[in-house]
Amino acid sequence: MADRSVRILQRSALADEDVSSGEAFNSAVGVSIKSSGRDGGPMSDLTIRVGDHTLRATWTDDAPTTRDAIADALPIAGEASRWGDELYVRTPVDVPAENARETVPVGAVAYWPQGNALCLFWGPTPASDGAEPRAASPVNVVAEIDEVAPLRSLSGGATVSLESAK
Repeated sequence: MADRSVRILQRSALADEDVSSGEAFNSAVGVSIKSSGRDGGPMSDLTIRVGDHTLRATWTDDAPTTRDAIADALPIAGEASRWGDELYVRTPVDVPAENARETVPVGAVAYWPQGNALCLFWGPTPASDGAEPRAASPVNVVAEIDEVAPLRSLSGGATVSLESAK
């Protein structure tokens, strides 16, 4: 949900005004509002701390039931284990597979139903065929990390915490 849009289906003089400090664009049927962060980019939904690094992530719509269960369980923290270029940390969330897949994009934050864990992917794992991140078994993608470069400097596992960016 990096680019949130709202359509207001009514014509009025208000359609030309800024709404909720977003940019409003008048159209024949309404207004589109785009939320942005302080730097003008998309707003982040999650703050993820991995060791000394602070990362930002944005929720996706790939697995909405899983995403909502994780959001309700925040904050989540623990010692993460490393598997190739993936970290995974146990979570109290227990939901089934939802649009689950093994191959995920770089920067994916995914829930692993088989292990009740959250996974952060930034490169290949032992299951990968090439450079793509691949989980050990299907995962539910719930968010995307904005910048994964800090994860590349990790030499092992780390303490990981996830919380709402508010």
